[in-house]
Amino acid sequence: MVEIYSDATNASVMRHPDRKFPGMLIQGDSLDNMHSMAVAALSAAEPDSDQWHDLKELVDELEARVNFYVKVLKAHGLELPFPES
Repeated sequence: MVEIYSDATNASVMRHPDRKFPGMLIQGDSLDNMHSMAVAALSAAEPDSDQWHDLKELVDELEARVNFYVKVLKAHGLELPFPES
């Protein structure tokens, strides 16, 4: 059973039984917004700089999580909280 430590709006903290430490729930629309902000930051970074490589890694990680979120919601017949790109 998931343990919920905070159910504050946009700041839910919970622990999955298979994990030692709690995590924080990020709403799907917020996750998509974070991905968009990371993409914008990457496009403004100097190509091939250390910052660019860090931002590219962040963009890839967020993109993978957005894609997984979309896949799960579609598999359950749920509506996305953001337009699909």
